Amino acid sequence: MQLPILALALAAPLVSALGMARVVNNCSDSVHVWSVGAEVTGPYQLGKNGGFYGEEFVKDAVTGGRALKVTRHADGLYTGAAQTIFAYNLDHASVWYDLSDVFGDAFAGKKVVVASAEATCPSIVWPTGVPPAGSQVKVCTASKNVVLTLCA
Repeated sequence: MQLPILALALAAPLVSALGMARVVNNCSDSVHVWSVGAEVTGPYQLGKNGGFYGEEFVKDAVTGGRALKVTRHADGLYTGAAQTIFAYNLDHASVWYDLSDVFGDAFAGKKVVVASAEATCPSIVWPTGVPPAGSQVKVCTASKNVVLTLCA
C-alpha cells in the first residue's frame, strides 16, 4: 500500500512558492503605480499612509522583467512626470531587483527603501529619495517578498 502513495508523491509536480514585488506608500499623499513589461497594467492608486500594491514575481516572456513605475500624478506615466522605478527580473529561484529614477526625483527629501523579507538579502536605501552614484542592482531568493517602501 505504501508503494502507490510513494509513486503519487514522486509524480506530483514540485511547487515552489514565489514571493511578491510590493510597493508600500507611507507618504502623506496618494501615489500611482503601473506594472510595465510587454503589457502595461494600472494605474493603481495607493492611498496615503499605508496604501500598497503587490504582484507575484513573474518572468515576462517578451521583456524578461517587470518595472513598477511610481509617480505622484494619476497620469504621470504618460506626461513625463518624475518616476521612481522598482524593477525586477525573475531568474529561476532568484530575483534580481533595482531602483532608479527618470524625469526627476519623485521622492526627493523622502527616504526610499527596497528590502527583501529575507533579512540576509541586500537592501537599496536612498536616505534623501535621490539615487546615489553606482549600481543599485541586487539579487536574492525569489521565495520572499521584496518591498519598495516610499517615505520609509
